[in-house]
Amino acid sequence: MKVAKFGGSSVANATQIKKVCSIIKEDIERKFVVVSAPGKRYKEDTKMTDLLIKLGEAYYDNADYEIILYQIVERFKEIIQELALPNSLLEEIQQTLLNVLHQKENDAIKMDALKSIGEDSSAKIVSAYLTNLGLHARYMNPRDAGILVSDEPGNAQILPESFENLFLLRNTDEIIVIPGFFGYTNDGKLVTFSRGGSDITGSIVAAGIRADLYENFTDVDSVYTVNPSIVDHPKEIRTLTYKEMRELSYAGFSVFHDEALIPAFKQRIPVAVKNTNNPHLPGTYIIAQKEEKDKCVVGIASDTGFSTLYVSKYLMNRELGFGRKLLEILEDEAISFEHVPSGIDDLSVIIRERQFTPEKEVKVINRIKQELHPDTVTLQHGLALIMIVGEGMMNTIGIAQKATSALTAANVNIKMINQGSSDVSMMFGIDANDLNQAIQSLYGIFFEEK
Repeated sequence: MKVAKFGGSSVANATQIKKVCSIIKEDIERKFVVVSAPGKRYKEDTKMTDLLIKLGEAYYDNADYEIILYQIVERFKEIIQELALPNSLLEEIQQTLLNVLHQKENDAIKMDALKSIGEDSSAKIVSAYLTNLGLHARYMNPRDAGILVSDEPGNAQILPESFENLFLLRNTDEIIVIPGFFGYTNDGKLVTFSRGGSDITGSIVAAGIRADLYENFTDVDSVYTVNPSIVDHPKEIRTLTYKEMRELSYAGFSVFHDEALIPAFKQRIPVAVKNTNNPHLPGTYIIAQKEEKDKCVVGIASDTGFSTLYVSKYLMNRELGFGRKLLEILEDEAISFEHVPSGIDDLSVIIRERQFTPEKEVKVINRIKQELHPDTVTLQHGLALIMIVGEGMMNTIGIAQKATSALTAANVNIKMINQGSSDVSMMFGIDANDLNQAIQSLYGIFFEEK
């Protein structure tokens, strides 16, 4: 039994939805289908979820929201008409939009309900078209599927009983189409996962029904060893472990939401990344374990938008509770950290830049000065992180030497190295302006060296 999840590009228009339904039809083991909201039809297009967010914001601001509402309805109308589905389906979607806009809920709850309409409508359309093809298919709302989540609008967490509820669906003889991205609290409130959460739903469903395979269909043939926008025609990765994929997705690989694989990982369900437009290609398989190889590095991921909070104080290592107090200051300002490399007398905290406002920067630095009395405290922006990923890295000689040699050859200054906190990755911090030449040089030494 397989769970097939289709991303936004796979349901962007009627042509893509026809491909999706053809993929489902050709394999009777694809009993559970999870879909995203319609994505971009072309480069300059707007994703459906972004349109729904704009609609909500315009409505709250008492602005002219009718234009955005018209764009959303027309988008669904085009899909429904091209698939020759009944007009009643469009009327249902339109009525849902109006009902949510006019419901008496707080802004966060209403926005979650609005955002969910993209996925919910995709699921209704796909199930209707599968039925037209003569298949025994049924749309199932996440509430009816038993997907229960915490009451955290925009950041829902799955509740354990969801997996037991989903398991009860396992013996169905229908194709069940479930919208991704949202679930319901125990008191019936609709709440969404964080952005990109349809991947989370797919993984949850796969874990709940204990699928033999979780297929994640997207718009790429496989996972690549490096970002194709930085290196032309990079090599494909045929097999990854869960831990490798988790590291890669965290550090900038956009194939998966970085929380997505956790439910599948816990049930040790293999995952296949495949292309809706080339479904017969092998794709990339993500598995629990694989044999160690001499060439352990499988991929190089990178991301920009980091800041470094640097704090130095003589004899810091002897001052009991210094690190805890520093992190408490960040916690008080609702700032989470990514990494904390440290020395005897100094400590750096790597933080996403988007968490800072100019006012928050001043407040954090002033509190550190007043409460911790450091010799030095600075906050620098414009940091990029590079993650070299591969199982067995800790037991492979020469990985760090090859990486630093590649960065030296590219004339890139290393601002930070973090090795040892993970057994499958090695991290480097560099100036964001040097990222492309750094990645290209690293790719050359790890994947093109004969």
